[in-house]
Amino acid sequence: MATKSTSRYMAEYPTLAPELPGQNLPWLQQLRKAGLSKFSATGFPSPREEEWRYTNVSAIEKKLFAPVLDFVSTHPNLQLIDPSWLKGHQLEESWSVVLVNGHFSAELSVLGDLPDGVKVMSMAAALMALPDWLQPYLGQAVQPGEHGFVAFNSAWFTDGVFIHVPTNQVLAKPVQILNITTQADVLATTRNVVVVDCSTKTTLIETFVAATDDAYLSTAVMEVFVGENATLTHYKLQAESDKAYHFGGTYVKQAQHARFTHHNFAFGGLLARCDIHTDLGEASECELNGLYLGVKRQHLDNHTRINHLKPYGISREIYKGVLDDRARGVFQGRVIVAEDAQKTDSQMNNRNLLLSNDAEADTKPQLEIYADDVKCGHGVTVGQLDEKSIFYLQSRCIDEETARNMLTFAFANEMVDKIKIKSLHDQVLEHVLARFPQEGVQKEWL
Repeated sequence: MATKSTSRYMAEYPTLAPELPGQNLPWLQQLRKAGLSKFSATGFPSPREEEWRYTNVSAIEKKLFAPVLDFVSTHPNLQLIDPSWLKGHQLEESWSVVLVNGHFSAELSVLGDLPDGVKVMSMAAALMALPDWLQPYLGQAVQPGEHGFVAFNSAWFTDGVFIHVPTNQVLAKPVQILNITTQADVLATTRNVVVVDCSTKTTLIETFVAATDDAYLSTAVMEVFVGENATLTHYKLQAESDKAYHFGGTYVKQAQHARFTHHNFAFGGLLARCDIHTDLGEASECELNGLYLGVKRQHLDNHTRINHLKPYGISREIYKGVLDDRARGVFQGRVIVAEDAQKTDSQMNNRNLLLSNDAEADTKPQLEIYADDVKCGHGVTVGQLDEKSIFYLQSRCIDEETARNMLTFAFANEMVDKIKIKSLHDQVLEHVLARFPQEGVQKEWL
């Protein structure tokens, strides 16, 4: 249902549209028009929609966030970024694509010595130079009608990243997409397309951070295509401003024997939603891991959907949440096994730890099975720290606060230890330890 906020965005769109990339591409204009039509009719998602029943985004509708239109290499937003601060977020030993307020920054990116045939470039540049490459992919892994945020992104995106890894290429370093927001009330809307061809091996890292403590809206949609016998590992670290609003959607299509692994770490934002949807081909594999840490009044929503479309697919999923104060965590995991997807093997697990009587965890695992020869299961737990374990540590001369921090850290660290890139592991570990401060613990485990 359209709202006053929807009308305000729609009224501003004619002024914005001429500044958006791809104005000369009829097929892209058709995609934008479809997104605009959907958003005009429905607005942002509502709790009346089943897959948004636990998340109310009305706070976003109360304010009109504005995109940066006149972004150039000398833009003052770049001058707001302290070099030492930037160095702390750009990962060592990686190619780095930097997006500032939804726009590619060549000055801040590090893209030298890319292997022959590998393309890593801004979406705006790709739409100008390689439109025929993008047309078979952009808008194909997810349709604008998925929900209001995808529709909004399809119509409003200002830039993004295009990555193509050709057949048989094994990248020696990961590619990092570093999203930075530098000012209040800004709208950072990006669209990424990642294509990894047959028999490739690629690691991708998405990072969302802010050089401001103010409120803003970040919407990022990534469409991923994993070729036959290819392997893609994707890490996402969302550590935005405490007042920020974030929607991030990753939509994946896996070919036969493709392997896709996703590690999702959600620490920032006042209200943040992350969608991970993947379609599995024959004998393809999918692994989804997640950790969300909520404090104060944070609302962190994680929505996953695994579509087993062909036989012999394997999927594994484990998400963990730690919630304190009045924070609320949401996990909605859905596994769909199609009629033709015989011999599917799927397991899903969600575990939540509540550190406060006011914290809340809403979890909804779903299995939809239309085949008769499958092995599927799911498990859910919501609870508090084991008092016996706390007492045991106290009996070893550890004070209660430290004991609680140690047990909470051990619960969360299982997910951190899955990170295979040292610089990223250390960065995520720093965020986790910041939530459970205790000098002795930090010295022992850092």
